[in-house]
Amino acid sequence: MASIQKEFTVASSAHDVWDAVRDFGAVHSRLAPGFVTDAVMDGDSRLVTFSNGTTAREILVDCDDTKRRLVYAVISERIRQHSASVQILENGDGRSQFIWTVDVLPNEIAPYISGQMDLSIAAMKKKLEGD
Repeated sequence: MASIQKEFTVASSAHDVWDAVRDFGAVHSRLAPGFVTDAVMDGDSRLVTFSNGTTAREILVDCDDTKRRLVYAVISERIRQHSASVQILENGDGRSQFIWTVDVLPNEIAPYISGQMDLSIAAMKKKLEGD
């Protein structure tokens, strides 16, 4: 199973970044606008539409406010396994550390997922840093 980890600094407090991350149904407006164009909640899952036209059903697995950690899984015909976690850490200088890990099968889809994560990170930094 391929494991992809992205870690980056955000010029916003961990409190503010976590508040956007934990708002699971508002990923398209509060976290990654432009990269995610729509999100519709359906029970404990969201149907997400991405800027390239693809959609995904993402299931909320856990949201831990104490650890500032959110876990979700993707259900898809072309992906056999997809689980992801996001954790937000305070840097102590008004900045935060964003750690995003995705485990995915088949391994061959990992380069695509990694590239999409990079595009998402650019959208998240822009939104979270107020650019």
